[in-house]
Amino acid sequence: MEQELLMKRIVEKDPKAFDTLYQNYSQSLLGVIYNIVKSEEIAEEILQDVFIKIWDKANTYTPAKGRIFTWMLNIARNAAIDKTRSKGFNKSKQNLSSENFVDILKHHDNLNDQVDAIGISKYVTKLKETCKSLIELLYFKGFTQKEASEELNIPIGTVKTRNRNCISNLREMLLR
Repeated sequence: MEQELLMKRIVEKDPKAFDTLYQNYSQSLLGVIYNIVKSEEIAEEILQDVFIKIWDKANTYTPAKGRIFTWMLNIARNAAIDKTRSKGFNKSKQNLSSENFVDILKHHDNLNDQVDAIGISKYVTKLKETCKSLIELLYFKGFTQKEASEELNIPIGTVKTRNRNCISNLREMLLR
């Protein structure tokens, strides 16, 4: 189904269109959310909230500003980051047992499969190393630009410029 038609039908509150959208994008969004919150249960809860938000706010999507997946990815990423910054989330993570980390390693050793349901990783791997590390931090691990700046030990202005340039390079690859 054409993406703009799909969104038009969702704005009109068509449940079948919503089912299609969910089937096409839920695994990718779940992978991104999980990479940020590191809890399957919380990630699934956030995913449900994200799709409710998408349903309720579908009329705010503007095709001229970007692709549907990018719009949904921003909603999911922001929801996951908001969750990690909440007091309840931070308190629940204070006393994690080592069992939790062993479980994460056993069951989620290849999250790239979930994140890459739309096939973007083959394009990201073609980018320069600086772009790969920055995109991973900002979009797949949920770092803020300030946190990425600290992690990469570069000024925040450089992070912003590189991010813009890297996304532009990625966009050019996708349009070829």
